[in-house]
Amino acid sequence: MENTAVKPKSIAEAYLTKGTIGNIGMPGAPVAHFSLVVVPSTNSVSGTVEITQAIAGPESNVVVSNVKGQIRATGYGKVTKVVSLEGEYLVSVPPPAIGSYLSKFTAHMAIDNNWNGQGGFSYGNNDVEDVPVKSDN
Repeated sequence: MENTAVKPKSIAEAYLTKGTIGNIGMPGAPVAHFSLVVVPSTNSVSGTVEITQAIAGPESNVVVSNVKGQIRATGYGKVTKVVSLEGEYLVSVPPPAIGSYLSKFTAHMAIDNNWNGQGGFSYGNNDVEDVPVKSDN
């Protein structure tokens, strides 16, 4: 007699990647530090981004904790993947005003299989373009 039991589908493979988007070592330059879980079978990424800047101010340390996005294969050249990210973070209004509001974060990366390449990001009124993406893996 033949075994006709259906095998359960395996859990989608996922991996963790960490790295930076920005000019590390350039004084005052904002740098986005990412920690993302990548699920290739669903072309999805999610995780956290922390933006640091070596100058004082309300946006010198921004944490975006619910970042979501997509990863796609390009199929050509050194750039093997493109990644897009988006999320929101809470901004507190400095005294004497009272309150807080949500501000948007977006990022894009054109990377190789080792998560190195070029990209950019925007947050609040800041746009950072054409900067290195470096893997910490």
